[in-house]
Amino acid sequence: MEVAVSALASNELAAQTPLFVFSDGARNPEEQRKVDQVRQQAKNIAGFKSLTVVERSENMGLAASIIDGVSHLCEQYGQVIVLEDDLITSPDFLRFMNQGLRLYADNSKVASIHGYAYPVAEGNIPESYFLRGADCWGWATWARAWQHFESDGAKLLKLLHDRGLAAEFDHGGAAYFLRILSDQVERKNNSWAIRWHASAYLADMLTLYPRTSLVANCGFDGSGTHSGSNRVYETLVGSAPQELKPIDVVENEFMKAKVADFLRKITKPNEHSSNKVVRISIRIAGDALRKLRSLRNRPR
Repeated sequence: MEVAVSALASNELAAQTPLFVFSDGARNPEEQRKVDQVRQQAKNIAGFKSLTVVERSENMGLAASIIDGVSHLCEQYGQVIVLEDDLITSPDFLRFMNQGLRLYADNSKVASIHGYAYPVAEGNIPESYFLRGADCWGWATWARAWQHFESDGAKLLKLLHDRGLAAEFDHGGAAYFLRILSDQVERKNNSWAIRWHASAYLADMLTLYPRTSLVANCGFDGSGTHSGSNRVYETLVGSAPQELKPIDVVENEFMKAKVADFLRKITKPNEHSSNKVVRISIRIAGDALRKLRSLRNRPR
């Protein structure tokens, strides 16, 4: 967590940003010491406008803790920036998030602003672009968009099939997002992120991405609680333009094709088991999170 906090504190808007840390309760007495250590570490965080540490008295579990935290801050402030504790951010991350939140605050087609960008091949990539659905590696949203979140995975799965969107949701077979959602319904995983993605996708909403990734995940070195060792999504953090320019709120077909090609190359046809699917698609499954850190910064 130290590296992630240090990187975030280096953002030019950190001193203007209230920081909220949500700490889930221990699962058992043996885990309490580690939880206490993390909470003490969190209370010593400096460099932000304010610090609030929310200590859960009980273990809510991964998904419930995240959903509750995002819902609480959206209700209280109308918008939220969300980070996991193993994400390393660019110094431009908060600026990109805040500019995106301001630019698209009143556009009902936009679900979220995202900091991570797929490591696709170079070539005519725009400064920013929209893709359908939502994402989970350094993101921001508004209360108006989060209200579309549906926690019932079975309902989401049925709607995808009923509307004939199942194949499209999987990028034409390039990804296994539908399988991850099915596994969530069957309680083989408890991914909140696949439900957030499906919720936004079914609402025909879009997420804004930067040209170069403003987020890197350090959890794929095996240190993450659920991430394991998988480096296919590795990327170096880059920079964002000083001023984010508004673009047409439509899915970028060029980038959609490039992302599908990337997913197709890294997702081998014979990797059908639930564990492998969850591991290779961990970016959208979002299971690397043990604690939710939520940031809120008022538009200026």
